[in-house]
Amino acid sequence: MNDISAALGEALRLIASADAQLAQIVWLSVRVSCIAVAISSLIALPLGALLAITRFPGRQAVVAVLNALMGLPPVVVGLLIYLMLSRAGPLGQFGLLFTPTAMIIAQAVLITPIIAALSRQVIEDAWREYEEQLHSLGASTLSAAQTLLWDTRFALMTVVLAGVGRAAAEVGAVMIVGGNIDGVTRVMTTAIALETSKGDLPLALGLGVVLVAIIMGVNLLAHGVKLTAQRYYG
Repeated sequence: MNDISAALGEALRLIASADAQLAQIVWLSVRVSCIAVAISSLIALPLGALLAITRFPGRQAVVAVLNALMGLPPVVVGLLIYLMLSRAGPLGQFGLLFTPTAMIIAQAVLITPIIAALSRQVIEDAWREYEEQLHSLGASTLSAAQTLLWDTRFALMTVVLAGVGRAAAEVGAVMIVGGNIDGVTRVMTTAIALETSKGDLPLALGLGVVLVAIIMGVNLLAHGVKLTAQRYYG
């Protein structure tokens, strides 16, 4: 018990003093996750909007597949991306394996179905309410999608923030494609796993405290956005 208390005290000291190693790991984690979520959002939000307002043969199958992809096993995604980026893979010539870019790709692949599926549901609910009005105004599919994306922006922001939390907590895929290289691809989740196995509890606990704080902060922000949306639409 004394050892754990001492480790926790040292962990808090590392955080309070902005330890260089801890700060570097946290900064890389935040940068990778934010870029991945930005890329995912650019793809997933328009995709979700189009799936919400268009009707075509096989649409339900596409929606079902998209929902199923929300549960993609991270290690499987990491393995597939590893094979694609390895020297023998189709993208091996770009030398992306074991780089932050590879981790961004892995996180984006994992997050895109989540944001797309959740945004589709949000926009489809709005579409049921405004469909007749938009049709009466002669809105095209593209303009209707743009209108609904803007009209549901607060709810969609909550969806995007959920993606941020999911990305920040990812470990399996980024471990495989990033290699957990010190000073290059070591992020909070992979560093916690490594430092715990090495017995360096202060750094592992310090990173754990920061990671939990980030996840809680994202969730509180999402809750605040939801309350704002309720007041806005109320």
